[in-house]
Amino acid sequence: MTASAERLADRLGRLLARRLNEVPPGARPYTHANVAALRRTLQPGDVLLVEGTSRVSNTIKYLTMSTWSHAALCVGNAVGRVSADGEPLILVEVNLGEGCVAAPLSKYELHNTRICRPSHLSDADLARVIDFMVASIGKRYDMKNITDLLRYALPEPPVPARWRRRMLALGSGDPTRAICSTLIAEAFERIRYPILPRITREFRADPLARAHRSEILHIRHHSLFTPRDFDVSPYFHVVKPTLESGFDYRQLRWAEVPRSATG
Repeated sequence: MTASAERLADRLGRLLARRLNEVPPGARPYTHANVAALRRTLQPGDVLLVEGTSRVSNTIKYLTMSTWSHAALCVGNAVGRVSADGEPLILVEVNLGEGCVAAPLSKYELHNTRICRPSHLSDADLARVIDFMVASIGKRYDMKNITDLLRYALPEPPVPARWRRRMLALGSGDPTRAICSTLIAEAFERIRYPILPRITREFRADPLARAHRSEILHIRHHSLFTPRDFDVSPYFHVVKPTLESGFDYRQLRWAEVPRSATG
């Protein structure tokens, strides 16, 4: 492919990416985030999962059979910049057609979210994860592989359930890295922190001829991870801001149901 043809393909790919990022009319989340509670609870190193409403989000949720279509990493004040409204940019994320960017928490005020927190992460390893993500800001991805992008154009690709996840890993890789949570997975891979490792069992015989079994963890390649993996990982806590702030069900005020409505 000539340089001019590559530029044209990349331009068309970015047009397609913008189309995929559009939110269909009437799309709205079932619940939305409490930004004030999120801000009190979110810590550097936390993975924020998002239930997106765009066309590409709906396809990712279908392919991964999950509520979550997007992931961002909280880096605290490491970016050192604020939005036009003066809000700190505490999230680092990768967006289709945009690349790796920093974002404010209020961006997801109208989205359903979930916090996934790594357990017992050392200060040194936390710093390495955050440094890697901040250093990645500004990284853009090649969108000229239009055939790779087309996998996200169908709201429900006719693919058997057992093959859906693999659709995200097919192709050149750049459109995949621009959509999935692979950059965050790569950051944790660098410190050898497990998300969903492959586990094999090795049988050995000790001097007393008794066989014993040990589990060996293998870090999966970061390109194979999706947002839902942080949710189901046994190595990340699910943190719910409403409960962290001292929830008391007895303080809830319920609407009175008219007697005629209940018969």
